[in-house]
Amino acid sequence: MRWHPIDRSSTPAWLLDELETAGRENLDAGHAARYDDKEEANAPAEVERLRRYLTGGGFLWCDDDYGIDTSFRRELERVLPGMPLVELPFNHPVFHQLYDFPRGLPKIHEHDGGPARAFAAFQDGRMVVFYSYDTDLGDGLEDAGVHPDAPEKRDQALRMGINIVLYAMGGSALP
Repeated sequence: MRWHPIDRSSTPAWLLDELETAGRENLDAGHAARYDDKEEANAPAEVERLRRYLTGGGFLWCDDDYGIDTSFRRELERVLPGMPLVELPFNHPVFHQLYDFPRGLPKIHEHDGGPARAFAAFQDGRMVVFYSYDTDLGDGLEDAGVHPDAPEKRDQALRMGINIVLYAMGGSALP
């Protein structure tokens, strides 16, 4: 499992399938981060770098790509010890930014029949991690040829992705 820096001035990270990174120093320069679902643990220096990024004002969105839940939670506990993921209620502002999702996360791709769920970790009331679980928003954000989800599902994924980015940038519902 690895954390990768993403330069916000380039193509939005949540629309990319593959991303070449400019280097780990970007985590210290206020850029977003992406999670890769490899099973190996992060090196202590990577854990510390991501901790500094998140506790210094950064934000991480992880979309469960079916099967990473155990390793993601394990590594997140190393990065943010004692800062648990809590399930977000449907009335949380992240679901009501530019687009309204009164029932929380949309279900984009089916795996085990479970509901789409959203979790977050907070530092002093500020969301530092958003974890979309059992929804695969990323599938709906990829090219239609990669995951042939229905157009309405793809639209829901894009709209929810926009909400997440807007929330991360401003932290509250829009007027």
